[in-house]
Amino acid sequence: MILKSHASLHWREQLKQAITQVDQLAERLTLDPQALAAQIHPQAQAGHFALKVPQAFVERMQPGRLDDPLLLQVLPLSAELETPEGYVPDPLQEQAFNPLPGLIHKYRSRVLLTITGACALHCRYCFRRHFPYSDNQPGGQQREAIVDYLQAHPEINEVILSGGDPLSSPDAHLARWMATLDAVPHIKRLRLHTRFPVAIPERIDDDLLAWVKSTRSQLVFVLHINHPQELDARLIERLQALRAAGVTLLNQSVLLKDINDSALVLAELSERLFDAGVLPYYLHLLDRVQGAAHFALSPTEIETLYQQLLSCLPGFLVPKLVREQPEQPSKTPLGWPFSTR
Repeated sequence: MILKSHASLHWREQLKQAITQVDQLAERLTLDPQALAAQIHPQAQAGHFALKVPQAFVERMQPGRLDDPLLLQVLPLSAELETPEGYVPDPLQEQAFNPLPGLIHKYRSRVLLTITGACALHCRYCFRRHFPYSDNQPGGQQREAIVDYLQAHPEINEVILSGGDPLSSPDAHLARWMATLDAVPHIKRLRLHTRFPVAIPERIDDDLLAWVKSTRSQLVFVLHINHPQELDARLIERLQALRAAGVTLLNQSVLLKDINDSALVLAELSERLFDAGVLPYYLHLLDRVQGAAHFALSPTEIETLYQQLLSCLPGFLVPKLVREQPEQPSKTPLGWPFSTR
């Protein structure tokens, strides 16, 4: 029997109870199983990127609605099997910037570590859904090699922990990484890119807060929230604990067709984020990863939407509209006139 709320369970137990079967999701949301199954591709429950969604995230979905904006982010639709031109397994060409297992160095002053390939939630538009994580697990000797690399590059002052989702890792493992990176004198900021607290808010617990408070570096959590419906009281309470521990909270969203392609929805998201102590940071154009083309908007739709968003919000609440492009020294901001093509 599925409990109404899993808030009392440890995050690891919640992760074990994540929904991985379409019929289970249909039952939980009182959806017509045949109508749901008709939209799902045959590999939905197989392979490394199968359906995976924790109960805490499902609880924020609207029962009976196949068009719920949270549901659409996790449903493996048959549209994923389409192969339009330009949608490829590695749209950002990250393997070209992968000098060591687990380390990506694209931008001069910062590097990214893929410390795990696991996530709490499988978002269907993920640009790393085809990433070779088995070749990028930095442990043991690789950790020493990464430290040597950082020591040899004094221009690097920031390390980003990513994945997968870094908060999928045990707290002891994360604490060791914090200590390792703190020992490199020119590293002054540590950034974690995570969607885990959105999927399971109880991931922000006392063990996590302990290593958060132990680092000498400035610590930034970049959350990934796409829709205001994802922010509930459980999540906001845990975010307050992070803020009290001195963590800077930012948010990045991906612009997704039929999910948040509305200026009013994005404006509400920014307002709710700021009320929760989170600053809107980036609004990403969809990365053209194989299997995600059905989330794309046209350049005209993007331009119109962003113009409307600018008129809805004060400047400090408007996330920067950006795209990530291979070979560029930074994210590419999209300004005036627009260049979304």
